[in-house]
Amino acid sequence: MVMLEGKHLWDKFHEQGTEMIVTKAGRRMFPTFQVKVVGLELTAEYLMIMDFVPLDDKRYRYAFHTSSWVVAGKADPISPPRISVHQDSPATGATWMKQTISFDKLKLTNNQLDDNGHIILNSMHRYQPRLHVCHFSRTNSTNNNNHHHHRGPIKTEKDMLTYRTFVFPETSFTAVTAYQNQRVS
Repeated sequence: MVMLEGKHLWDKFHEQGTEMIVTKAGRRMFPTFQVKVVGLELTAEYLMIMDFVPLDDKRYRYAFHTSSWVVAGKADPISPPRISVHQDSPATGATWMKQTISFDKLKLTNNQLDDNGHIILNSMHRYQPRLHVCHFSRTNSTNNNNHHHHRGPIKTEKDMLTYRTFVFPETSFTAVTAYQNQRVS
């Protein structure tokens, strides 16, 4: 199970319509995406991964006279989706459960040619962050086809990844190059 940290702050922003600044160089999220997890297997290895999916297929503009976001047309083409793997991944369930997991190093950019591994988003579009808790296990399978040039069984290692996705609707936001809503800034 995953709980959003700072939920009260996220809720306050969500009521106003959360905006996240994107820059060419990359900007950290505010509020920062932080979670606490429980119920993981203590010794199993997990990766914590985030991605961002468009909330719809629209582009927005901010109407200052009504202080609200309005649809301004069809969405721009989206870049190939990127993921952000938490810097402590992989780690054991015990490690993840004893601390707040903070994606404070994750940066958002509007630079379509970014080569720094930042999350590429289109300004004036709405996004939903998602957290993927990925259980990482190595399974050893033995191949008993004894070929004449090998002695004994051949071991092959296969990595298995199973995951669960967690979405907190209150973390959705509009990507902007400058805050539009005066109540958000």
